[in-house]
Amino acid sequence: MQLRKEHDFIGEMEISGDVYYGIQTFRALENFCITNRKLGEYPIFVAALAKVKKAAALANKELGLLEDKLCNAICKACDKIIDGEYHDQFVVDMIQGGAGTSTNMNANEVIANLALEIMGHQKGEYQYCHPNDHVNLSQSTNDAYPTALRIALYERLNNMTKYMEILRESFAKKSEEFQDVVKMGRTQLQDAVPMTLGQEFKTFELMVEKDIERILEARNLIRVINLGGTAIGTGINAHPDYKNIVEKKIQEITGHPFVTAQDLIEATQSTAAYVQVSGVLKRVAVKLSKICNDLRLLNSGPRAGLNEINLPKMQPGSSIMPGKVNPVIPEVVNQVCYSVIGNDITITMAAEGGQLQLNVFEPVIAYKLFESIIMLNRAMETLARKCVDGITANKEVCKNFVLGSIGIVTALNPYIGYENSASIAKESLNTGKSVYEIVLERGLLAKEQLDEILSLENLVYPK
Repeated sequence: MQLRKEHDFIGEMEISGDVYYGIQTFRALENFCITNRKLGEYPIFVAALAKVKKAAALANKELGLLEDKLCNAICKACDKIIDGEYHDQFVVDMIQGGAGTSTNMNANEVIANLALEIMGHQKGEYQYCHPNDHVNLSQSTNDAYPTALRIALYERLNNMTKYMEILRESFAKKSEEFQDVVKMGRTQLQDAVPMTLGQEFKTFELMVEKDIERILEARNLIRVINLGGTAIGTGINAHPDYKNIVEKKIQEITGHPFVTAQDLIEATQSTAAYVQVSGVLKRVAVKLSKICNDLRLLNSGPRAGLNEINLPKMQPGSSIMPGKVNPVIPEVVNQVCYSVIGNDITITMAAEGGQLQLNVFEPVIAYKLFESIIMLNRAMETLARKCVDGITANKEVCKNFVLGSIGIVTALNPYIGYENSASIAKESLNTGKSVYEIVLERGLLAKEQLDEILSLENLVYPK
């Protein structure tokens, strides 16, 4: 195998001639084998790093700090990565020490060696295009890494709303399909008052719809970037006009309204926006898990449970109990939600653990945010396609629960008073007689009036 020699201030190392990353990436491979999840497995993040490097090169060229030939080669290399090429060269572990330096240098080295080939040189001939002096010009890991992370998160959250819309639409269709299925509403798992199954699924739809709004709000929080702040936000080693020019380049390259923070020192050390994004993801997970709990409960039985709805039968449910079918799709979504809630704790502690002018724990924040978004996307699509779309209603079961429930006595309060209603409820429980039957026996209301009050229309849509 052909080898090339590279060096850093720690020493010299022989590197395989066919790879585009260099010595600092190799050191990271030796030091960090934690998650076994490589940077290249997160293509949006890899592309975001390339967008940052391209924007920096263009800004440096405009300021006269980077020759046209070098800038063009770096930009062409970045474009290849943005288009999805060479992602297998981004090999560092997602969790790493050094506040993301290994990630930044992985990008710098790959882009430098691609640029060298574009200019007709060999990999490692850094005198012509250097990972630090040219690709990382006017930058530090401390502004390049978080800017790339925010670009990637912005695009991830945009994409997430598409999956949420898939689930919202599934619930919307079922809401319309079940609009005439009358059932008992319940509070504290006890009979309450009637409603329709359509109203119940409409609520699920609205829960998802409102969270789409919250995701878009959270997305706007991460539009603020610290590119140009370099090491701690003072802008050392960057031209005074660089931050304004690179802001425009980022906007042009990404097509998104990113803006430079007013105070770059605060922006460099603060990870508060990530905490808020994670909080919204946790909100989505909590509500999604609640919906799955409801679906499992409504499907319980089929003989000894509520059995108001039928979830699609996906697989046999037991290795010992023939005929048993489990609600496996809501169950797996529940577990995704628990994982997201756990990730929120990790992100919270990582944000809290930052010290002085830099939070060194952004790699684990990035890893857990991406993990939460990816899992939620898959879970929501799975829930929609493999569960909600195939749900059917057991109309007679729902109707009989209403007719046999003492909950309908609540509708009589305005006509016969609370004391009479409570007495009827007690007698119904003790004797098994229906509310309807007891009211007529006591002569509290005429049959015509009682029929009107307890009509399903009035019970579900009270006037």
